[in-house]
Amino acid sequence: MERRTIGAAALAVGAVGLGCMPMSWAYSGSRQRGDESVRAVHRALDLGTTLLDTADMYGPFTNELLLGRVLKERRGDAFVSTKVGLLVGEQHIVANGRPGYVRRACDASLRRLQTDVIDLYQLHREDPEVPVEETWGAMAELVQAGKVRSLGLCAMGARGGRRSGTRLYDATIRQLRRVQQVFPVSAVEAELSVWSPEALETLVPWCAARGIGFLAAMPLGNGFLTGTLTPGEGFEPDDVRARHPRFTAEMMAANQPIVSGLRRIASRHGESVTPAQVALAWVLAQGGQVVPVPGTKQERWATENAAAAALRLTDHDLTEVATLPRAQGSWD
Repeated sequence: MERRTIGAAALAVGAVGLGCMPMSWAYSGSRQRGDESVRAVHRALDLGTTLLDTADMYGPFTNELLLGRVLKERRGDAFVSTKVGLLVGEQHIVANGRPGYVRRACDASLRRLQTDVIDLYQLHREDPEVPVEETWGAMAELVQAGKVRSLGLCAMGARGGRRSGTRLYDATIRQLRRVQQVFPVSAVEAELSVWSPEALETLVPWCAARGIGFLAAMPLGNGFLTGTLTPGEGFEPDDVRARHPRFTAEMMAANQPIVSGLRRIASRHGESVTPAQVALAWVLAQGGQVVPVPGTKQERWATENAAAAALRLTDHDLTEVATLPRAQGSWD
């Protein structure tokens, strides 16, 4: 698989990553099977998908434990990204950016992952009660201690800015400027897909201009862009899509022309090419520092996603994607 470099330290990763969250968090709990997920991780590594993206809150904790089973055998094949800063309660999630907590959380993640070092340690959310510079400073100390190789910022909670009339990622960029004064940012993780391209407005160019890697979360639109979901079929109660405005039967039906367009482009590249691979290839075409991180818990999808790294969209393909209908329905 093609390799891409992220951050000033030129960290090399496979062009397509693996989002591990669905293996133990947020999607269809009845379909989460540890052994099947372990096979998916092994398959991804076999194909050159080196970046494994997790977080201590996924499960909570069980996602890191699952990855630890693989890393115990194949640490040299993997680039491990995990996150800190969120605590999961019974019915709520709260931010914790206190330096003492960050240090303890890192040690706990290292134990669960069965590794001596985390390649990319991301701040999951800023704690409104702790200056972000203090949190980032504690994370920088972990780099100096040899427990972490590089630092990243997760911008997955940034959508609220659009409601106040600001550009979507203005607040994220202000935050990035602040932490950059403390220690270099190697990567930013935020949503980017055919039906959610907002990061291209300011955030992706800002990262590109500074040599910061961009990890594209949800590049398959939470599964919608794969063309495998049926409008009205419904989701399990614990699945985040069961409460999502874009996943009502009405909105899924209204957005089918987007999938149809991806399928039409795929057909020009061969019978085996899928809409999902076109969606990933589009993300890859947004810049050499962009690494899509599609989530899956199944070996077959990990295999399909990895193959997207070899798909090259033509200028005509990219123009056609640009002319697809805008996604309908709120994403907030």
